[in-house]
Amino acid sequence: MKGRRFGRRAFLATGAAALGGAAALGGRELFTGDGGADGRDRPDRGDIGRATVDFHGERQAGVATPAQAFATFVAFDLLDGVDREALIRWMRVWTDDIERLTRGAPALTDTEPELALLPARLTVTVGFGPGFLAAAGREELRPSWLAPLPEFPIDRLREEFSGGDLVAQVCADDEVTVAHAVRVLTKQARSFARPRWVQRGFRNTPGAVPEGATMRNLMGQLDGTRNLRPGPDDRLIWISDGPEWLRGGTGMVVRRIAMNLDTWDELDRPARELVIGRRLDNGAPLTGRHEHDEPDLEAVDERGLSVIPMFAHIRRARSDNPDERFLRRSYNYDDPPEPGELSNSGLVFVTFQADIEAQFTPIQRRLAELDSLNDWTTPIGSAVFAVPRGCRPGEYLGQPLLEA
Repeated sequence: MKGRRFGRRAFLATGAAALGGAAALGGRELFTGDGGADGRDRPDRGDIGRATVDFHGERQAGVATPAQAFATFVAFDLLDGVDREALIRWMRVWTDDIERLTRGAPALTDTEPELALLPARLTVTVGFGPGFLAAAGREELRPSWLAPLPEFPIDRLREEFSGGDLVAQVCADDEVTVAHAVRVLTKQARSFARPRWVQRGFRNTPGAVPEGATMRNLMGQLDGTRNLRPGPDDRLIWISDGPEWLRGGTGMVVRRIAMNLDTWDELDRPARELVIGRRLDNGAPLTGRHEHDEPDLEAVDERGLSVIPMFAHIRRARSDNPDERFLRRSYNYDDPPEPGELSNSGLVFVTFQADIEAQFTPIQRRLAELDSLNDWTTPIGSAVFAVPRGCRPGEYLGQPLLEA
């Protein structure tokens, strides 16, 4: 994509009418504390390694759990001939492995047990794709939204980042812990499925930013200012009706968003802020002072121009419908560049919502139509999964579905 420098006047004149979509991006105060020069305010790294997140519960961990520093997403395709009985065996094995690993114990057949001893808030969240329900003979229990997303004009989807019969989201505050858990689960899956794609991502490490701070992506923007809040917004995150296997579950979307950082670099700072509609330093809307100030979409400057441009990301992502929101739990990626390229960076954009058709799709349609950010971002992967409810002690993942 050929770069060009934008000033405010040129930007507003053209409307930056590129087609495309991207992760919803927002803001948070930039953290500038020194963390305590003598080390007294630094977190105990041993405590980070020993920290655990309960596996058992009515809801799976890794959704409302505060996001860990590292994540690996592995999607699987089922092998030919895998049926409901095979899926039951697989989920029983995985459930036992995940329960052990998340409390800092080796899996039953762990060949590297020492790597399991520091769970570092490990969570494994499992989601089922349409093919999983088909193999289980339970298609009548499939929600209408468990299907590929509609085609959007800005998509340039690649097979190696799209689809899948099952996904495992593996997160922890230690990258070795994540790698070990992924290895254990992949080995245990080989009689039932083969990996379809793997995506790895990262955020700030524990203690690097204040707890609860909005994450910053590799474009320098704060990502997720208007995020749903577990607890107050539970009705939009968790499914409360329908088949038993989904009550307490959620819908999961995984979109891989490639960022053209090399042309983004060519924009000056004011132009970048016009693209987003927010300040880069603290994420405040261009009409406000603080990150969570409500944007004034009617405000104009002394020349009569909209302070927040018509095609700014903040404007296109908003809706008059308060239910058109979702829980973002995204991760940056920074992979080796392709031959002839300078960078290969972007966002593994992950959302959780009770109803993908009602909450996610309308927003994505607006972004795909007219979002200024589409000049610098391209969706290259897309997958949809249903995350079943959590496990009680003695149960296995997906049991209400597989034994319905």
